[in-house]
Amino acid sequence: MALKLRVYVPNHPLVQHWLGVARDEATPSVLFRSAMTELGRWLTYEAIRDWLPMMENGVQTPLAPCPANFINPDVPVAVIPVLRAGLSLLDGAQTLLPLASIYHIGLARDEETLEPTCYLNRFPDSFQPDTRILIPEPMLATGGTMLTVMEELTKRGASPEWVRIISVVAAPNALQRLGDRYPEVVIYSAAIDEGLNDQGFIVPGLGDAGDRTFGT
Repeated sequence: MALKLRVYVPNHPLVQHWLGVARDEATPSVLFRSAMTELGRWLTYEAIRDWLPMMENGVQTPLAPCPANFINPDVPVAVIPVLRAGLSLLDGAQTLLPLASIYHIGLARDEETLEPTCYLNRFPDSFQPDTRILIPEPMLATGGTMLTVMEELTKRGASPEWVRIISVVAAPNALQRLGDRYPEVVIYSAAIDEGLNDQGFIVPGLGDAGDRTFGT
């Protein structure tokens, strides 16, 4: 049976609240950053369910021995924000995954072709096949940026089945392209919007997440 891309839209009041704050054009940059941090936190919380490897162990409570489960430290976890907008979600994600390695990749979109050009890649030479990889990317619009990221990851041994993407808004165009190439990937998005305008921006979307985050 062919795999199909799984996309989850968490029905969580905090996700929906901060999504509304982020969408509002009247939201100032300082509050927009707070909204993105919170969205990074709660989307990561949802994305790591049944994803982090666990191990059984035991502890001694003040009263008696007791079985306990812990996250397995031998399985690597990586967080890869896509520069620059992905940095807006990083703080929230990192609070839940404080021991994760952070790798950066920078991509700029050609406004005519709408395809990305990589200007920075700080990936290691190789990833262990069981590495859990979380990719914070506020907007999945055309899908070109994420396809480039996935290509760079798989060239270095990363397994798509362990990749989770968190996004604030996603367009059907991007989901279709990702599903065709990497159906094993799982996406957690606060919303799936109607589509793209002529400039390739998500509508209704939330504008340019990088500009709004950094006040530029």
